[in-house]
Amino acid sequence: MLTLTEVGHFMFAAKSNRSWLSHLWHEWTVESWRPIAPAFAKPKPEEWPNDRLSASWLGHATVLINFFGVVVLTDPVLLSRIGIPLPGTAIGPKRLTKPALEIDELPRIDLILLSHAHFDHLDWRTLRRFDAGTHVVTAARTRDLLRGTRLRAIRELRWGESCQIETAHGELLVRAFRVNHWGARVRRDTYRGYNGYVFERNGRRIIFAGDTAMTNSFAELREERPYDLAIVGIGAYDPWIRSHCTPEQAVAMAKAAGANFIMPVHHQTFKLSAEPFRQPIERFVRALADEPERIASREIGETFVLPR
Repeated sequence: MLTLTEVGHFMFAAKSNRSWLSHLWHEWTVESWRPIAPAFAKPKPEEWPNDRLSASWLGHATVLINFFGVVVLTDPVLLSRIGIPLPGTAIGPKRLTKPALEIDELPRIDLILLSHAHFDHLDWRTLRRFDAGTHVVTAARTRDLLRGTRLRAIRELRWGESCQIETAHGELLVRAFRVNHWGARVRRDTYRGYNGYVFERNGRRIIFAGDTAMTNSFAELREERPYDLAIVGIGAYDPWIRSHCTPEQAVAMAKAAGANFIMPVHHQTFKLSAEPFRQPIERFVRALADEPERIASREIGETFVLPR
C-alpha cells in the first residue's frame, strides 16, 4: 500500500490536509467534468527544415525536436490523464492544458528519450501508440515497463554511458548523466534508474534534464563548446524541493552547463504541487530578465528555431 507522500511523488502532490481517498473522489467527480484548456499554439513540424534545430514544447516534459533531420520526442505524455492505466483511461491527475499536438498529429519519431519511470514521464498508454521502428533510450532497469508496447529498439543507459543511435535520417549520440531525483515507479522498485541526457548531432548539442532538484551535475557537463539548448523542468517545487528545482535554480544549472538557450518545461500541464499555475514561468522569466533572448519558449506549443 502506498503512503500519501509516496502517492504524491508517484502521481501528484496532494495537499497535506486532503486524504488520498478524497483526492481520488475529487479527480473522478469534479475533475472529470472540468474542461481542458487549449494549448497556446499549434506547432507545424511538417514545415520545419531538416537543416536546422527546431523544437516545440508539447506540454509537461514532452518536447518534439527536429535535430537536423532526426526527430526526437522526450518523455511523451499526450493523453488526458496520467497514472495507473485502465482500459481507456488512468487513475491519476487530469491535464490542465491540452497537448500542443495529438499523437496522430506527430511526425514520424526516430527516437524517444525516457528520463525515468514516474507516471508523468513514462506513460505506458502514450508509448503503446508508437511502432517497433521507433528507437528508445531509457534509464537503467526500466525496459520492463515497456512490455505491452510495440517498441523493440530499446537501449538502457546508466550515468556516464552513451550509445550511437542509427536512424533512417542519420546518427545521434546520446549520453546519460546523473541528476538529483529518484526513479521508483511503485513503492518497492527503488532499483530503477533516472537520467538526464546530452544528445548531439552535426556538431550541435542539447541537454534534456528530465526531473531534477538542484545539483552540481550540470556544471560538470561544461566544456569549451557550449550547448545549444537546455530543456529543464521549472515546476512542482512546492513542496517537492528535494526532487524538483525552482525556476531560478533551473536557470542557474543551465548556465552552469554553458547552455546558450533554455527551454522551461514541467509546468502548466498537470496539478502536481502547490505553487500557482503561472508562478513557475513568471519566476523563470524574471530570472532571465537581463537576458530574455536566451528563453527558448514560454508557452505550450511555441516553437524554437536555433539561430544560424
